[in-house]
Amino acid sequence: MNRKQLLLGALMIVLFVVCSDAVMAQPGGGPPTGGGGPGCWPPPCVPIDGGMSFLVALGIAFGGKKMMEMRAK
Repeated sequence: MNRKQLLLGALMIVLFVVCSDAVMAQPGGGPPTGGGGPGCWPPPCVPIDGGMSFLVALGIAFGGKKMMEMRAK
């Protein structure tokens, strides 16, 4: 794999991560119901936020490490 292909692959990954940030995983909640908070269905309402960002950052770091190891060989 030459440098141009490596740079193109890294650019595509960065663009994918930046563009996927604009896509919402769940629609916004409706008007508040009773308790003053946003309504949700099903009841557990697990938010997808900081944990996913952390996992994406770890994945990018791991991929970079593997690319450096491949380059050294």
